[in-house]
Amino acid sequence: MEIMHHIEKAKKGDQVAFTFLLDHYWNEVYGFMLKRTENETDAEDITIETFSKAFDKIATYNPEFQFNTWLIAIAKNVHIDLLRKRKSALFVEITNEEDQQAYNIADTSPTAEDELITEQNLSRLLHFIKELKPHYQEVIQLRYFQELSYQEISEHLNEPLSNVKIKLLRAKKLLAEIIRGR
Repeated sequence: MEIMHHIEKAKKGDQVAFTFLLDHYWNEVYGFMLKRTENETDAEDITIETFSKAFDKIATYNPEFQFNTWLIAIAKNVHIDLLRKRKSALFVEITNEEDQQAYNIADTSPTAEDELITEQNLSRLLHFIKELKPHYQEVIQLRYFQELSYQEISEHLNEPLSNVKIKLLRAKKLLAEIIRGR
């Protein structure tokens, strides 16, 4: 069972396993939320938050249930939370404790996407980056052009560290797909 193998590795903090699970389940979770919200931005934000929470809590995953069922349950809760926040229109402070609990999927060694990115001609690369959605453009720009750390990006965007990591993983994957497609 390949998926279970990746889940077990992810529980031990393996970044490659996290990336595999993100890639494998992204479209299913995103598609489910898009049907529910009928809004691409909300669906994407909820999906990012879902994977962020899932990776934070992967140690609690019960293999008696399908992994995608577990992700969808998290997504439904994230959506409910989003609706509640909108109703109350209150800003919820992110505590340092939550940031400290953020899983560490940041591996400093360059990935295939990183190498692909650095090998590309800068003007062509900027053209490809412009094809990404604005929030993906922003995290790529902050990380690779302003060379901010994950923590600095988190503070700059006022988002939890785990969300920043998921956005960067997703942005790099989408950018690599655009580059490979040329």
